[in-house]
Amino acid sequence: MRLGINLGYWGAGMDGDNLSVAQEADRLGYDVCWAAEAYGSDAATVLAWVAAQTERIDVGSAIFQIPARQPAMTAMTAATLDSLTKGRFRLGLGVSGPQVSEGWYGVKFDKPLARTREYVEIVRKAMSRERLSYEGQHWTLPLPGGPGKPIKLTVHPEREHIPLYIAAIGPKNLEQTGEIADGALLIFPAAEHLEETALRHIRAGREKAGLTMDGFDVCPTVPLAVGDDVNALADMFRPYTALYVGGMGSPKQNFYNQLAQRMGYEKEAAEIQEKYLGGDKAGAAAAVPHSLIDSTTLLGSVERIADGMRAYADAGVTTLTLAPAGFTLDERITALRAGVQALEHAGLA
Repeated sequence: MRLGINLGYWGAGMDGDNLSVAQEADRLGYDVCWAAEAYGSDAATVLAWVAAQTERIDVGSAIFQIPARQPAMTAMTAATLDSLTKGRFRLGLGVSGPQVSEGWYGVKFDKPLARTREYVEIVRKAMSRERLSYEGQHWTLPLPGGPGKPIKLTVHPEREHIPLYIAAIGPKNLEQTGEIADGALLIFPAAEHLEETALRHIRAGREKAGLTMDGFDVCPTVPLAVGDDVNALADMFRPYTALYVGGMGSPKQNFYNQLAQRMGYEKEAAEIQEKYLGGDKAGAAAAVPHSLIDSTTLLGSVERIADGMRAYADAGVTTLTLAPAGFTLDERITALRAGVQALEHAGLA
């Protein structure tokens, strides 16, 4: 099992620290460094900045938001980053959610599966440097009846095939991801529930495409914190879990809330959402069960973290992306190093 890191969103007050974390991960042999975007920092700029100041670690978008860019623009960005990094780029895509898609980008959040499929098809075709023409439900290239002609990408990516990942949570999205992508970006993964909540759906998509799981990258993001008091460490992540389970999306379209329900937290997920959307963020955080946090993070000593890593590897994870937590840079670096120590202790290095 390989290790990655997730820097999250740039511009949250830890930018200098984030670069130091990425450079230390590069030195320690981490496989990939992911960066996210929502409605603040964009991921492409951050990845170029990190790649320019690291040597061997891959850089990946987790995610480029599908409503934010036309698919041909995403292909251009991916090809450029792959060329600039000498083949160290991984393309992660996702539809985001209804609030961001419609409120920030002005793009209707409808038919996300069909939009994702068409988007991926156009991106792959453009990156292959074919002359770009496409007829779909959501995109038609070139536009009919106008001056546009099929043209092809002028930039040569470093590689013929840039790895393409999709951020997926729901069963249908997971199945389609298995069918059309090279990897899945997962969030809030509990090792004991990973088969039922994710892998069986991904596997069904692979089988639909006549493929096996060989070479498919199962890549969940897992927060990591090192220390002796597991309860105190878990409490650090209460606001984070409450934000996603309670406040992401709309009351009817919160994919993270639905995931918590599928893991057996139906009552708790409803309470967290009710409190969060009602303005009681502290109450929502307090309502998050310790077991939900503990099963979706890596907390405690190196030995305890190693046990968690073995569980993820046994469940089918191929790249475990860590989000090293801490209030200072030294604490985050310590967590980063503990991740490598735990991987070695678990016999997975």
